[in-house]
Amino acid sequence: MENLFIPHTDTIPVAWGWFQFLLLLTFPLHLLTMNAMLGGLILGVIQHFKGGEIRLRLAHRIAIVLPLIIATTVNLGVAPFLFAQVLYGQFLYTSSVLMGFVWILVIPVLIVAYYGAYLYDFRFVQLGRAGIWIGTIVSLFLLAIGWAFSNNMLLMVLPQTYAGYFDHMNGTLLATGHINFPPRYLHMMLGSIAIGGLFVALLGRFKAEQNPKLANHALHYGMRSFLICTIINILAGTWYLFSLPVDVMRLFLGGQAGPTAVFILCLLLISGVIYGAVKEKLMPTLSGAVILVILMTFIRSWVRSGFLADWFTLDKLQLAPQYSSMYFFFVTLAVGIICLTWLLRKTVSVLNQP
Repeated sequence: MENLFIPHTDTIPVAWGWFQFLLLLTFPLHLLTMNAMLGGLILGVIQHFKGGEIRLRLAHRIAIVLPLIIATTVNLGVAPFLFAQVLYGQFLYTSSVLMGFVWILVIPVLIVAYYGAYLYDFRFVQLGRAGIWIGTIVSLFLLAIGWAFSNNMLLMVLPQTYAGYFDHMNGTLLATGHINFPPRYLHMMLGSIAIGGLFVALLGRFKAEQNPKLANHALHYGMRSFLICTIINILAGTWYLFSLPVDVMRLFLGGQAGPTAVFILCLLLISGVIYGAVKEKLMPTLSGAVILVILMTFIRSWVRSGFLADWFTLDKLQLAPQYSSMYFFFVTLAVGIICLTWLLRKTVSVLNQP
């Protein structure tokens, strides 16, 4: 099927399977840190609003790590976005241009949110109750960025809507009116708050021996938040599933063995993490949630491929072998992992200092 808005594909230096592997490898890392960032902040602001000594201490602890989490989220988001561009560049570049006015606003909004996160951290005590407004504004800005990304990721798989450019020639073509957008965005944001709850519970474990009351409160609050949001998200996820085109939805309901098996495994994992949250077993619940996020990235990939099936398949990408770039990437990746491991250990040691 032809679409004049879709440019020709570029050649790729190695087989497309490598880029798909790297996309599925790096995207869960970005998702997990993004969820900790957004969900943790929202839960921290709620604690700040409710007030009380123990809640304020937890909110302050979340505020302290917020700038670091934002920086980590942004950096871990670069790699999967670039791999997605390599695989689906003709769609992703097009959708980015069509919503260009909104898309370019992501950068200044993120800069202001990042500044607000530092202000919320460094001036937490001095701001007092006014800090609630800073935290709320940062939360809203991050939600807006998620809204923009959800628009772009959905718009890119809807080439049949690209002609809407002629009615939105100022770069404001969005996917918000599509039946799939509301449940998709809600599903992502509820998932962020749920994982943010586990992050809050995990954060309470630092200096637990000096602050047992804070640790117990963080565990109870984080696990309860995870439980409530996960249960609500089951409804949002069901809505999302049935909002998909029929041929895409059937992939997960017996249409293909791989997607159906992963979908069933996700349902079993959801049951397991709900049980772990009820029992407030942090590490088993966290482990199950991480695996669930990884599997969800596979589902996301199948959904994207299903939407684009009539327009494009990955095997259509033309290969022009240049393996040296891949070797250099893996060397750089190894060095980066070593640096991040060192940085994480340093951060944990600082957080554990009395």
